[in-house]
This record gives sequence, C-alpha cells and structure tokens, in this order.
Amino acid sequence: MRRRDVLSGLSAGLLPAMARSQGGAAEPAGPGPQSWDSVFRLASRLRKLGQDGLDPAGYAVPPDALGSSEPATFHAAVYQAANAALGDLVLGRVRQPAGRADILRDPATDFSRWQAELVGLPEPAGLIDRAANLPEGAAALRSELAKANGLVAAGGWATIPAGEGTLDPGMTDAARVPALRARLKAEDPVLAAARDGGATYDAPLEAAVRRWQAANGLEADGRVGAASLGLLNRPASARAAQVRVALDLRRNALKPGDERRIEVNIPDYVLLVQEGDRVLMRMNVVVGKPARATPTMRARLTTVQFNPTWGVPERNAREDLLPRFRRDPAGMAAKGFRLYSVVGGERVEVDPATVDWSAVRPGRFPYLIRQDAGDENALGRIKFIMPNSDDIYLHDTPDRRPFGRPDRAFSSGCIRLSLPDDLLLLVLEGMGWDMARAQRTYDSKQTQSVGLRRPLPVRLHYTTVTTEGPRVKVRPDIYGLDAAYAWEMDRGGLRVATAGAAR
Repeated sequence: MRRRDVLSGLSAGLLPAMARSQGGAAEPAGPGPQSWDSVFRLASRLRKLGQDGLDPAGYAVPPDALGSSEPATFHAAVYQAANAALGDLVLGRVRQPAGRADILRDPATDFSRWQAELVGLPEPAGLIDRAANLPEGAAALRSELAKANGLVAAGGWATIPAGEGTLDPGMTDAARVPALRARLKAEDPVLAAARDGGATYDAPLEAAVRRWQAANGLEADGRVGAASLGLLNRPASARAAQVRVALDLRRNALKPGDERRIEVNIPDYVLLVQEGDRVLMRMNVVVGKPARATPTMRARLTTVQFNPTWGVPERNAREDLLPRFRRDPAGMAAKGFRLYSVVGGERVEVDPATVDWSAVRPGRFPYLIRQDAGDENALGRIKFIMPNSDDIYLHDTPDRRPFGRPDRAFSSGCIRLSLPDDLLLLVLEGMGWDMARAQRTYDSKQTQSVGLRRPLPVRLHYTTVTTEGPRVKVRPDIYGLDAAYAWEMDRGGLRVATAGAAR
C-alpha cells in the first residue's frame, strides 16, 4: 500500500482521536492535509531533537519500519511524540524548577494554537523547526551545542593528573604537560595546528591556556592551578549540559517590561541597570562563595542607607570573625567591631580584651557582634536595601581587590558593588541628590536612610551561558544549579503537553 493511500484512509478519524488523547487540542474539521511522506519527515525531525537540547528517547518516536507494518499505530505514535516535543520546545521542558525564583514562564502563551497547527499544517516538521528557534539566541546556542556534542561523541578528553603544585609556563612535566596539551587541542584549533612541544610548557601551549582561561571566566595568567585544573577536568558532557539548560531556560521566558530594573547575573558576576533592552549601567560585582551561595530572587530596592552599621550574622561571627578575634582582639575593636552578651534579657557590651578566646568554640558562640559605621565597615559607605526573607542586600566594600578578578565568588551571600556611587546617583535620580550632597552625608559618619521615590525591581538570576550575536560565553556552574536543572530535564518519561495556557 502506498504511503499517501494509507494516510488518506486514516486522517478522517485518527487525527481527531489523537488530538483528544493529547489534552483537548482543536480537532481538524476534516481529513488532514499532510502527505504520508510528511509524517515520515516529522518522525525524522523528532529523532534530531538532540540538536535542540532535548533527548529524543524521551518522546518514544516510533521507527519508520512501523509505518509499513502498522501504519495506524505509527501515525498516532508520531503525532503523540510531536505533541509532547512541541510542548517542551514552546513551554520549556522544565516548566517551573523548584527553588528558582529567577525563572518565570509566560502564562499568556496559548499552546493550543500550536497544537492546532501541528494537526493542520501540510509540513508539520517545519513547525518543530519554528518552535526550536523561538528562544532568544537559539541559533548561536544550537551551534555551540553541536560543537559540545561533537566533543562528547569524539570521546571527550582524558583527565589531566593533579601533580604537585601549579603548572607554570616554561616548566617540564612528562605527565601533566602532554595531558594539558591534548586536552586543549580538543577545543583549540590554533594549538592543534602548532608544533608539539612535548613535555615542555612552551609558548604556544601558554597562549592556548590563556585563551581557555579567558573564555571560562578565570584569570588569564597562563598558570594552571587548582581552579583551572578543576574546570579543565570537567567532562565534555558538562559543557553540553549547560548549553542544553540555557536553551530550555529561554523557552517561554517572561519578557521584562520597560520599567527600570536591576539585574544581577550571579555566575557572570555582573550587575546591569536596564530599561527594556537598553543598558543604563554595568558593573562588576562579588557574589556568594559556593558554601554561602547568593540565592536567586526577585525583590524591590526600596531604601539606601548611608554609613551603615553591620549586624554580623551568627555564621559569619562563628566562621569568619572568631579566628580574627583570637588572633587580635584589640585590632578587631579598632576596626569598629563591638561585642555583646545578653544578660537577664538585656544586651551588655563586652570588652574583647577581657574574653578568653581560646575557650570560645564555634559550635556555641555566645556573643552578638556589630561593626560601627566607618571606613573599615564591611558594608562600606552605602547599603542598598531590598526587603527579602534571606536578608540579602547590595553594598559597598572597603576591599576593592576582588573586582579585578574574573572569578568573583567570595562574599557570604550579599552582593558587593564595584561602582556603588554610580548606582546611588541613579536610584536617587530626581530626588535632589548629587555626588556633593552624598559626600557630605558620608563625611557626617552618621547612619542615614533614604527611601526611594521609585522602588526598583531587582532580579538575582543564575545564567551561566550568555550570547552576544553569534558569540556564546559559558561561565562555570559555580553553584551546580545547571547540573540540577539538566537532571530535571532528563528525569521522567514521555511528556504529554496539554492545551491552553503554559503550566
């Protein structure tokens, strides 16, 4: 039996039945317009979902041989797989990941329209292509994913042995240098074409290391220490997973409005102030170290506080300040740190010099610590308050050194700003403030809070993969959130999308 004959006998009853089984999509009024060949092309396109970051095995695409032996079963199975895949391409494979306040899907998306097109188009494979290209930067991301998948298919790369100490340019190491060279050749065509220096860490290899470090958000110094080695030894599949996640994160993402807002990209260590797509300000920031990760969140910046005091959280007191008090209690007092004990329900100040610090244990830290406003205060001269349950805020800092580093995950969770005065003037715009007035307020040494006339939305988001035209930048997955998201994408079986709004 010819394929077209089979389809004409099936379409009048099978397509409506399939639509009903997939959640109530609009039923076609009569026989579908698809040719039998188009159904095979649709099945072929579904088997290529890997290029879109989805696992074809999760959609139970039937083999072509079934089209000859059991055409009705084949046709129904192809459209069931297509409906599920289309739902993931349009709405996102992970609809709403747990604990990700930074991710919002667009609730206005009407997926039933896509389902109606699926059963009504003469060439449904084209609809899958169109849905696959919906995410912003999809072409660049899919190209990057193809390269990453190619490396995985080629076997990835062998692990570079740890050895002893940092591997520096000019060194000779019979184990580490050849392994480092082989690792970078897999991604760097310039190094692959260069002369092989054997066991010597030569200039072409150093240049390749610097290129790799710059591309991966590390200090491009050519020295291969623990940080560089750890990222170099990540499997090729991890990079592919990050790009897959980036594609899915962008699917059906709720677009921001034109309101002025603050966006902090945690793993990119960057703060932007934007209005629509226009960037008004960009600055480097320091975020939480992995052990004290900065949470993703949405909040509103309501208040700026000049010359803030710092009420030290208990964890910081136990883990960070206790060792410093043990070494130099007088020096800590000179930096404005005050120690308090609670006696009879009353807070009583304690002289740090009178405490036997060797007897104080982190597990039972008996004191409250506050740092006075001043030049030594950990929050610097200005604090930007955005009320939230995690007590996270943006602030100045007296330590400017980390802002020049490409990896800037050093804080205890709050966001340190490289250009706090620039942000100050922007958020106080139209309120009669200029830098001269701000400086007078700083010089007063008095703590003063100013409510914003126009509170600003703030989003702390976790986006390791960014695009600028065809260029893709992949930052390290410092908190493992991409790995967790990839796991969510892959778990479970066949996805059956429902009609109506995104869920």
